[in-house]
Formats: sequence, C-alpha cells, structure tokens
Amino acid sequence: MAAVSSASMITILFVIVILCASYSRSVDAETKSPAEFVKETISSHSIVIFSKSYCPYCRRAKAVFQALKQDPYVVELDERDDGSRIQDALSEKVGRRTVPQVFINGKHLGGSDDTIEAYENGELAKLLGLDDIEDTEEF
Repeated sequence: MAAVSSASMITILFVIVILCASYSRSVDAETKSPAEFVKETISSHSIVIFSKSYCPYCRRAKAVFQALKQDPYVVELDERDDGSRIQDALSEKVGRRTVPQVFINGKHLGGSDDTIEAYENGELAKLLGLDDIEDTEEF
C-alpha cells in the first residue's frame, strides 16, 4: 500500500510542477508589454514579419522569403489577443501602422513594397548574407 501511495504522491508532485511551469510562462507573456514583445522578437530572430494572415501584402512579403528559401519568424497579429496592442507598439517604433512590417537582423526593412524592392535590387540577398540571386521571381 505504501508503494502505491508513493507512486501517487510522485504523480501529484509531477503534475503540480508542470502546472506551475505553465502558469509561470503564461504570467510572463501577460506581463510583458507589447513594446517589450516587439523588441525581444526582433532581437531573437534574423527575419521577422509582423503580418495579418488575410492580408495580400503580407502574403506577398512572405512569398519573397519563400522564394529565397528563408524561414522568417512570422507574428500573425490577427491571430493574437494582443495583436492590436502589438501593432500600436510597432507603429510607435517604425512610424507606420500598416502590415507587413519586416525586420532583418534587427533592422527595419519596411513593408511589402520595400521588401519587394530590396529583393529585386539585390539588397535583401546582401542583408541575408546570400549569394547574388540571378533569377528573381516577379511579385
């Protein structure tokens, strides 16, 4: 009987530890300001796109990186409860409220048109450290 009690106690403690860890992560996410989220996201990923899933301009920007065989970190603002607040923080940071907003190696590249232009003139390949792209797709 003592072995069953010990096993049950270990299971209960394990569940408590898991729940505490989950709670801790969710509290951190809720207490982080949108501006902190934007800053940390940009500094943690080499390519970041702040996007909305239904936006054709966002799809266009994401297609550029797909053509370059790059895997950007995409924040779909319309799929987040705090998306509007993040968009406000982005607006304060870059002076634009529109999406997409693209960041490369921590620096703001711009929106869809800026991304396409950088792709077509080779600047995007340079920023990403890629060899010159000879055959560019049209977007």
